[in-house]
Amino acid sequence: MSPPAFELEIFGELAKGALAGGDVACFQLRLKDQPKDQIRRAAEYLIPVFQDHGVAFLLNDDPVLAKEIGADGVHVGQDDTPYKQAREIIGDDGIVGVTCHNSRHLAMTAAEHGADYVAFGAFHPSSTKDAKFKAEPEILEWWSSLAETPCVAIGGITVDNAAPLIKSGADFLAISGGVWSNPEGPEAAIRELNRMIDNISAS
Repeated sequence: MSPPAFELEIFGELAKGALAGGDVACFQLRLKDQPKDQIRRAAEYLIPVFQDHGVAFLLNDDPVLAKEIGADGVHVGQDDTPYKQAREIIGDDGIVGVTCHNSRHLAMTAAEHGADYVAFGAFHPSSTKDAKFKAEPEILEWWSSLAETPCVAIGGITVDNAAPLIKSGADFLAISGGVWSNPEGPEAAIRELNRMIDNISAS
């Protein structure tokens, strides 16, 4: 997940470094309250950076713009475009993920409607947004025990606090500051997170 604001060319180089650190499943461009032309410019610049590495590129909130720019899909919150409308815009082949906060009901509803993933959080305080909801790792355990739809853990996740979420059943981790503001750099953060995931999976 992107920082809330950045210098495009500088961030592009940071992104290339992060991708050199290991597996990244997806990148979400999240530029809240930025002008649409600026979001479009950032997306068009960054889409090849990620797609050339086999990383899906998602846009936050705006399925119409995501479709226009050739993104792989969109992530929608509960206050954004409703899932069904987003799916109609993106199409059956695109990715549509849904924020479900700490709600089992919202997650079940999103999955039943066909969401490609549900996102739970925030698990920790975040530097990128003021979280209105607090989630506990138990919801990941519950979801992974009964649902096939992948779940994403979100909110203040870093190398230092990611392990319990992975052990609880998170299929993916949505991380912003924990990668881009890592003291050792984005590449080191991605490398360590991949090592952690591999070790936990093997245990």
